[in-house]
Amino acid sequence: MTTVWPTLLFGFILGLKHATEPDHVIAVSTIASRTRKLSLSSLAGIFWGIGHTTTLFVVGMIVIGLEQQIPETAAMWLELAVGVMIVVLGITSFRSANRSYKKDVSMRHFHLKSTMIGIVHGLAGSAGMVLLALTTVDTRLQAVLFILIFGVGTIMGMMLFTTFLGLPFIWMKRKQIVYQFTIKAVSLISIVYGLYYMYRISSEIIV
Repeated sequence: MTTVWPTLLFGFILGLKHATEPDHVIAVSTIASRTRKLSLSSLAGIFWGIGHTTTLFVVGMIVIGLEQQIPETAAMWLELAVGVMIVVLGITSFRSANRSYKKDVSMRHFHLKSTMIGIVHGLAGSAGMVLLALTTVDTRLQAVLFILIFGVGTIMGMMLFTTFLGLPFIWMKRKQIVYQFTIKAVSLISIVYGLYYMYRISSEIIV
């Protein structure tokens, strides 16, 4: 078991890096930028990571147990769903940018939304993650541990990102014009990137 620790450490570092992929960052930014407290911004990343890790773990257990890979076509359609989600998040955030938040976002709604985003991202990335786990380690147990450690890395990575992201947005809350402009800019970036993401995935599906 001693020799597997470097591999698990690699999984943790890979998880940290995975959290900062563009589609993850943009999707979570539309939520974290709407928070009024730094703690809520951090929680956006934590709950995204929980949703992401839960999906990877469940799908990973099923795939490893059945010794079957997720079909490439199915994986591509799940990736396409990520693009749709990013566009929807951008549109929703843009439409609500003019609202003055005198109260914090509902904690229940906030946690659920962050978790659901993580779940969708986890579904889309599950095929590649399970394949990586199986090709990196020697046993099924090690593959499951690799996925879990990877998940811990993504939770910590996204928590750190959303915490730093929340700082300027909390400062801008006192400057409503600047704040609303920035929220709209983030929303538009989300919409444009989501459309590009959908176009890229659609092209691969058609080919």
